[in-house]
Amino acid sequence: MNIRAVTDSVRAAPLGIRARGLLPNLYDIVAFVVIAGVFVALAHAAREMGAPLSGLDLTPVTLDPANLPEYALRTTLRMFAAILASLLFTFVVATLAAKSRKAELVIVPALDILQSVPVLGFLTFTVVFFMGLFPGSQLGVECAAIFAIFTSQAWNMAFSFYQSLRTIPGDLDEVTRQFRFSPWLRFWRLELPFAAPGLIWNTMMSMSGGWFFVVASEAITVGDTSVKLPGIGSWLALAIERQDLRAVGLAVATMAVVILAYDQLLFRPIVAWADKFRFEQTAAQQRPRSWVYDLVRRARLVRRIFAPVVLVAGRLAMIRLSATTWRAPSVPGKLGKIGEIVWLAIVLAGAAYALWFTVAYLRAALGISDVAEAVELGFLTFLRVAVLIAVASVIWVPIGVWIGLRPWAAERVQPLAQFLAAFPANVLFPMAVVAIVAWKLDPNIWLSPLMVLGTQWYILFNVIAGASAFPTDLREASTLYRLRTWQWWRKVVIPGIFPYYVTGALTASGGSWNASIVAEVASWGDTRLKAAGLGAYIAQATEAGDYHRVVLGIAVMSVFVIACNRLLWRPLYRVAERRFRLD
Repeated sequence: MNIRAVTDSVRAAPLGIRARGLLPNLYDIVAFVVIAGVFVALAHAAREMGAPLSGLDLTPVTLDPANLPEYALRTTLRMFAAILASLLFTFVVATLAAKSRKAELVIVPALDILQSVPVLGFLTFTVVFFMGLFPGSQLGVECAAIFAIFTSQAWNMAFSFYQSLRTIPGDLDEVTRQFRFSPWLRFWRLELPFAAPGLIWNTMMSMSGGWFFVVASEAITVGDTSVKLPGIGSWLALAIERQDLRAVGLAVATMAVVILAYDQLLFRPIVAWADKFRFEQTAAQQRPRSWVYDLVRRARLVRRIFAPVVLVAGRLAMIRLSATTWRAPSVPGKLGKIGEIVWLAIVLAGAAYALWFTVAYLRAALGISDVAEAVELGFLTFLRVAVLIAVASVIWVPIGVWIGLRPWAAERVQPLAQFLAAFPANVLFPMAVVAIVAWKLDPNIWLSPLMVLGTQWYILFNVIAGASAFPTDLREASTLYRLRTWQWWRKVVIPGIFPYYVTGALTASGGSWNASIVAEVASWGDTRLKAAGLGAYIAQATEAGDYHRVVLGIAVMSVFVIACNRLLWRPLYRVAERRFRLD
């Protein structure tokens, strides 16, 4: 909505009070019903989340279908709370990493490590902390569950925003410098709008990816006490435990309804609204559409009621510090270099201390042979991850480009892609176990695809985002020059989507390492299969309570992830920044 238009409207009729504007139309009635329904559902779920902790023992999770809508609402609220926290984390941390070389030295390796740490590893340390913050209240366990979901969402969004900030076109960057934009104004007027298409698609992917970890986040064990929060994740855990296929099917169907609902009510309108931030000089003939977005635009009374809110938000985004009130501190060249050297020394010292502490902890119970075993298993998992990412790229990159270049296709495929990305892969584990046993297949090979079932969608969503944000004028130029298929891919498409693909492949590989902990060990009833790898090593050590081997396994996994990122993905990021920026 145009800020000037809103300003004129408010000046003409303060707070939107005008006889004609107060008369609601049909669109106002529909919009009011939708908004009121959403607020009532959120208020009900929020009230239940603050109940006393003892209430969990009085109302245990059951497989009664009548409880499923309530469970779906509770799970959805947790996931949206986590996604809001992830957005705040992304705006702060990714911006620091993109703008400060000193911060980048710490933040990027930390993100590499954190995306490879299992969600269960976070729960082990955070549940007691949050329960101590809210003693006797269910809110503490709720916060622990939300934080666990946050750890499955934030890293992907942070990498996406970081990549977008590093590939801002040079001419746009120069314009903001010529007009002497403050960091605040530059963020709202250039950086966030430019990064919006990719960030929105990665937010949808993170929302869907969080469903994979819902089971682990809602069924929490603290010492001898087990707590199952009411939700779809707890329902699924109980259904799998009881081998109730009917209950599993009901949970999956409910997930499909929930995903379709928040896709149509939230994400699809945001995609249609953010299309205006595409970097292009020629308007596209086809635009993303959303019936909710059109409904809000046609509702007279709703627009007038929210006009002051839009005006205030626009004014906040337009705050511009003058050159006399904001000025970057000038540091002499030699002092700046000395400061960078000191900061690098501090970072290396911190890393050395962490390494020394880890080695000292492991030496107390393990030897060189144990380390060698973990490294050997790490290489096996690395081979699986590399092959699976390559296969997923070959499959999903062409499909993602085809969808992203056609808004009508993206509109139809978006809910399906979100559902497939959200589909809990552990539901398929029993089928895989039955098939492997029945056909006498090798678990080391046929359990491997389970690792990429929930992570391959990072590639698809990022490629769709890159193709959707591809400038229309460049597409028309390639059509005029009649580029052949291979030339079109090599000269046009691959350069256009390359930064987005790198982000998707990086997060998919990190997620595959994480997923190996549950994918390399699969069971159904009394049948249990295991594939040799680092994921199975960590899973077995966790089940046995061998914390030394758990720490060793996570440390080796972190080393592998950081090595892959530094030797492969970071150089590809630099290539994307230098060669494939839309300057």
